[in-house]
Amino acid sequence: MVLKKRVKRSSVPVWLAALTVTAGLLLAGCSENTSPPQEEAKPSVTEETLQPEVTTPVVSEKTEVDEQPSDVYYEIFVRSFYDSDGDGIGDLQGVIEKLDYLNDGNSDTTDDLGVTGIWLMPIHPSPSYHGYDVTDYRDIHPDYGTLEDFKLLLAEADKRGIKVIMDLVVNHTSTEHPWFQESAQGADADTRDWYVWAEDQGKEPTGASAAGSGTPWHEKNGAHYMGTFWGGMPDLNFDNPKVREEMKDIGKFWLELGVDGFRIDAAKHIFEDLVTDKGEATTAKNTAWWQEFRASLNEVNPDAYIVGEIWDNSAAVIAPYLDKAFDSGFNFGLGESILGAVKNEKDNNLAFTLERTYGLFSQVSGGAFSDATFLTNHDINRTMSQLQGNEHHARMAAGILLTMPGNPFIYYGEEIGMKGTKPDEQIREPMIWSNTGSDKGQTTWEPLKHNQGDSVQGVEQQLRDADSLLSRYRTLIGWRNDMPAIHSGTIESFASGNAQVMAYVRRTDDNKALVVHNLSGKEQTVELAPKSGDDAFQSLARTTDDSAALNGSSLTLPPYTTVILE
Repeated sequence: MVLKKRVKRSSVPVWLAALTVTAGLLLAGCSENTSPPQEEAKPSVTEETLQPEVTTPVVSEKTEVDEQPSDVYYEIFVRSFYDSDGDGIGDLQGVIEKLDYLNDGNSDTTDDLGVTGIWLMPIHPSPSYHGYDVTDYRDIHPDYGTLEDFKLLLAEADKRGIKVIMDLVVNHTSTEHPWFQESAQGADADTRDWYVWAEDQGKEPTGASAAGSGTPWHEKNGAHYMGTFWGGMPDLNFDNPKVREEMKDIGKFWLELGVDGFRIDAAKHIFEDLVTDKGEATTAKNTAWWQEFRASLNEVNPDAYIVGEIWDNSAAVIAPYLDKAFDSGFNFGLGESILGAVKNEKDNNLAFTLERTYGLFSQVSGGAFSDATFLTNHDINRTMSQLQGNEHHARMAAGILLTMPGNPFIYYGEEIGMKGTKPDEQIREPMIWSNTGSDKGQTTWEPLKHNQGDSVQGVEQQLRDADSLLSRYRTLIGWRNDMPAIHSGTIESFASGNAQVMAYVRRTDDNKALVVHNLSGKEQTVELAPKSGDDAFQSLARTTDDSAALNGSSLTLPPYTTVILE
């Protein structure tokens, strides 16, 4: 159990101090490499590098628990989601039309997915299909609609109890942004120092990009600008106070419009441009900026949810950003570990690792963090492709994700088993609403490769099938919304005594539940002897298979089954 802690501030950054007393931080990844394109190889933080002493917290029923109240978020690539006007491109009106699929706002109905938040991938004007090279931070991409459409989306989502967060890409702009167009004109341009020009700063345009293996320098009009990810996305210069003020104003603009928060793209690359930039000093500059940004947003909405893309499997890398900056950092290592467990049909003791990771995160954040969990996203080969089309494994992955602490994120189409492998366009294929072609809103901007014909059953078909993957997702989200321990509890490891069974306790101050997954294709039996001083779990509260049985302390699990006991 993670205990409530408040950290005494000192001249030493709290995240750095915490690392001197915490070990075992690196989540075990699955065997398949899902490293991002153009991202660097990540150094591991291990017991050998930290060498601290680890202690396990003592738990009792009366101990105050560091709860993580949660929302289930659904990641939407608007271009691929739903087309309201027949041009083949998804749009904001299309998202509005499908809000009832996500959550109709009526707790008495069961045919909606039940999510309570959505994350919109970039919706700003951009010359690229993906939108991560922005040309106007205060407007909507014309393919998607208008600011009025967006305001309507926010209002309709609010009616249904759905929070809306949006991608905010501040590390870089498009080369077509007016700021860069002016900056490139020469050393006397008003926005020249809004970007990083090697010659202006007396630098040699050399070195390797911290986000890839190539050079981050790109030539324009006889000079070289920094573009860590790609020449079409020049990096902004955050040493310039005008840039920082502009980005803070942009964040406030969207919060004042009604947005509930942001997903921050490339969060650790604000000052980490070159491989040689890596280190504590650069991390401190990054976190200082994000703390400044957060403080500014708090003036508009102190409850805004900010989740950072800090692409690393090490908790030690993520932790600094939880110190008065982000509420969450995406847990890339956990996603890999979940997929590894279900593929191998073996327990890999995720809860044991998470207990210790959350101890660090709680200390760094003063008890204010929530984890951001997911299986895959728009940068990673889709879950069903990684699982070689095995729907049993996909169900188990969903069962683990949706019974873990924090805010789980579901990538659009994951709930129906859509497939996709890189290049990126093919992991962002159009959402499949029907296999019969009867849904007028099906997007067509990208030809289907992995989800053609009947290779995946569409939403229309799966809504009618009580045994579909979509139905399993709806069931699991319903459990999460109904059960306080699953919705908000912390996590404790629980030894099942069976290598093919994963188990863990979820606990709030007033509720506790035992989650048990049979990861295998064979019936398994588990003896549920209570821990010393703990009450036994006596009732089978939820199960994905009605033939699961609890006889005294003996739990019998059919193949590929998730149960929750109270």
